[in-house]
Amino acid sequence: MVTVQRVRVRWGPASRGAAQANARRGLDRPVLLPDPLPPGEVVAHEVLFDEATGYRPHDEVLADSERDPGVRLMRRDGRLIVSRSAGGCVAYPRRMPASRLFTLAPGEVGRYRANFRLLVTTCPCNPSWYYESWSVHISNGPVDPTRFRHGPVDHDVDHRVSLYGSSQRR
Repeated sequence: MVTVQRVRVRWGPASRGAAQANARRGLDRPVLLPDPLPPGEVVAHEVLFDEATGYRPHDEVLADSERDPGVRLMRRDGRLIVSRSAGGCVAYPRRMPASRLFTLAPGEVGRYRANFRLLVTTCPCNPSWYYESWSVHISNGPVDPTRFRHGPVDHDVDHRVSLYGSSQRR
């Protein structure tokens, strides 16, 4: 069994200041997994904290879903190869092709963190967008419901960037 938890925080361009950043600080941390998880080869726990709902969490559990949880998974000889998805309507950072993040041995947990400026529409006459910060945890094998929140990770990839135009992330 593979377990993926993607915690996303979403906000609009009007919420770029320090006070608004403080309101969402730390929301992209992992949360406790539902217990029990449904059976399935791949179980995804999607959690969204959206500014539009006052950052109240909305979550759903998907077993063997076709929905892309931000990563691609491939099994090889008992190991789990985790790659970044190419992405959808990402305005910044530039969309990159799918690339390998890490390989998990049985029992290992990996974390992938990223943030994005995403287009709401594809019309060049009205380029509006929103922002998301992600924390994605993946386990190769059964996982204790508290492991993502309290346990160590075996692999950690951080692709967060400054979304507001500076050259470095602070």
